Amino acid sequence: MAEKIEDLKAKAEVLIEALPYIQRFNRRIIVVKYGGSAMLDEDLKKSVIQDVTLLKLVGFKPIIVHGGGKEINKWVAKSGIEPVFINGLRKTDAETMGIAEMVLGKVGKSLVTMVEELGVRAVSISGKDGGLLQVKKKYSDGQDIGFVGEIQKVDPKILFDLLEKDFLPIVCPIGLDEEFQTYNINADDAACAIAGAVKAEKLAFLTDIEGVRRDPADPSTLISELTVSEAEELLQSGYVVGGMLPKLNNCIHAVKNGVSRVHILDGRLAHCLLLEIFTNKGIGTAILNDKEDRFYHE
Repeated sequence: MAEKIEDLKAKAEVLIEALPYIQRFNRRIIVVKYGGSAMLDEDLKKSVIQDVTLLKLVGFKPIIVHGGGKEINKWVAKSGIEPVFINGLRKTDAETMGIAEMVLGKVGKSLVTMVEELGVRAVSISGKDGGLLQVKKKYSDGQDIGFVGEIQKVDPKILFDLLEKDFLPIVCPIGLDEEFQTYNINADDAACAIAGAVKAEKLAFLTDIEGVRRDPADPSTLISELTVSEAEELLQSGYVVGGMLPKLNNCIHAVKNGVSRVHILDGRLAHCLLLEIFTNKGIGTAILNDKEDRFYHE
């Protein structure tokens, strides 16, 4: 019986630790970029949706921006399309673009179903809806990589309308150019642009690494918090390499464009969002502007 009471006390302490964060971020917008392994493992997928739904139920206004690259690659392979790579990037031809839009739409509707099962109303949209994401054709070192778009403008009205009506928006990164041609967009870029446009309190990236490390090969060098200035110094140091390089650049850009705080989290860890947002220490890396108060203390 004593052990049971101690377990209950521990649960109560967790809730009390979360209270100031719930108070601070009540009615604030949080954008979650959902991708990587967390989209492929059914248990992880369930935990992410539970986290976002809980954020909604305790007063946050979450928006999910999802990718689906691996799922797209699977369907492209099934279609027998031979991949063409330019500067390491897959060229998106018209047929591949059609598959991408179909797959991303399917992914979005599956996430809606999971959210609705937990008692929260959700709507899946693309960047084409309501003129949300307006793009121009993107080139790689001057070379044509097909129907890949670079965001020029975000019109967040449809997102504000959905949030006002108490829906959880789920966005796939597809946009239109001035000629109403459809383009695929990098999901990280879409999440950053949307977070900036809605002046999100938080932007959280679910990745396949636990955060930013001072030494990429040493997990013990994980950095819990970075100001923009510190993040820029880290980029210049040459220690940030691979996929973390564009991600950290995106984080800096988002903070400079009005997002209060950006989090890089390990999406392979169940309930990573709750652990980062509702605990004093957190588990990933938070990037904040130079004037923000730090939350984390040793």
